[in-house]
Amino acid sequence: MSTDSLTLSEYFPVAPASLLARWLDPAWHARFTGGATAVIDALEGGEYSAWDGYIEGTTLTIAPDRIVQTWRTAEFDADDPPSRLDLHFAAEGAGTRLTLQHDGIPVGQGDMYREGWEDHYFVHMRDVLGG
Repeated sequence: MSTDSLTLSEYFPVAPASLLARWLDPAWHARFTGGATAVIDALEGGEYSAWDGYIEGTTLTIAPDRIVQTWRTAEFDADDPPSRLDLHFAAEGAGTRLTLQHDGIPVGQGDMYREGWEDHYFVHMRDVLGG
């Protein structure tokens, strides 16, 4: 089955460990989306939801510089498997280069999610973190 993929990279002026911890913290994650509710069991194998339940998945890996999660939205068809979100947190200067690799997106939805990451995450993350 063919799928869409995307890679985004953004700099934030906070330490990698801090940004990674904030991604997994429901209160911070909500701030990263402009206030939408997030529920996160911040453990490997833990389930999460974000954007008032629009996004849901399972955290597969938590490492010092990386989070890997399954990821799906209400836009996915019932028979679509979850996509895979791989977040890499690399030290860059006094902050972090966040590289987001999103694979396994249903065909035709890649551009929509590329815009969504920018418009519904990164814009708010820049507001609350700087950058």
